[in-house]
Amino acid sequence: MATPLMGHMDSQFMEIAEEVKALLRYVWQTENEFTIPVSGTGSASMEAVVANLVQPGDKVLILINGYFGNRFKDMCERHKAEIRCLNRPWGEVFNDDEVEKAILDFKPALLFCVHAETSTGACQPVAKIGRMCRDNNILFCLDTVTSIGGVELRLDEWCVDACYAGTQKCLNVPPGLGPLSFSQRARDKMNEVEKSQAWYLDLRMIEKYLLPGTGKKRSYHHTAPVSNVLGFHEGLRLVQDEGLENRWARHRETAEYFWAELEKIGLKCLVAKENRLPSLTTVCIPPGCDGGAVCKYMMQNYNIEIAGGLGELGGKCWRIGLMGMNSTKKVVDTLIPKL
Repeated sequence: MATPLMGHMDSQFMEIAEEVKALLRYVWQTENEFTIPVSGTGSASMEAVVANLVQPGDKVLILINGYFGNRFKDMCERHKAEIRCLNRPWGEVFNDDEVEKAILDFKPALLFCVHAETSTGACQPVAKIGRMCRDNNILFCLDTVTSIGGVELRLDEWCVDACYAGTQKCLNVPPGLGPLSFSQRARDKMNEVEKSQAWYLDLRMIEKYLLPGTGKKRSYHHTAPVSNVLGFHEGLRLVQDEGLENRWARHRETAEYFWAELEKIGLKCLVAKENRLPSLTTVCIPPGCDGGAVCKYMMQNYNIEIAGGLGELGGKCWRIGLMGMNSTKKVVDTLIPKL
């Protein structure tokens, strides 16, 4: 990111942007041509999905078992969609039967769920949900902010049509970009929208900048955050160097070790083991313990940052991330004695 700046329309920068798109397709395991870095954080790419795929009156089924399902719902309400929510207690995941019933009852145009719920540490199995959506001609949208680069993700195999993420978690890149991928089915829907209600996040306009097509001249849309893209390129390159499946395995191995060490010191995890995220663990705060004071103490005395609970889990859990290069047994051994 300290590389001297270059222009956002410079041919050298565009070559790097093309490499970013190819590396991102590898990390997400997709052949989607429309796989790009959106200039904005993960919430920007979340809103880009809504702004380009949801029209007033569209039926949207939202699976909510944490904070970020509610955020997607808020965005869809602003775009005047017809919304139905399927809810689960925070920390739990949905089973295929209840999702199938909701699909058949409501017949949505789009189904949204969070793969890796940052607020709860739960990982939602999605392969069968994706197949249900494809069989029923429903666009399947997935939030992968806390799973990309650290948890198994196979967009094409799992029939995911629209997907977004952030850069600042398992990819070890500073925040500022929101990776996004659309299948051809999603692009077809995007092109049906007469005019997106968003300007900055109008993906048909951004497409002319980042995916102009063979022989076509790129058109200016916005000034891309050049340094962020260079940092993103390096983060993705490091994933490729390690090997995607090796990286997934390392996150799983570290998480299993961490969970065992937590059990030894008497701390419990919120999420059932079979549904836990390898990249983020929610640890139940013991009765009588001031969770916020512990977070403050850890930072001030050891320069270790752990997060408190979000939303319904505020004051009930700590959220401890072991992501990217921080996902090692050495980091666990540094943390455990101080808890």
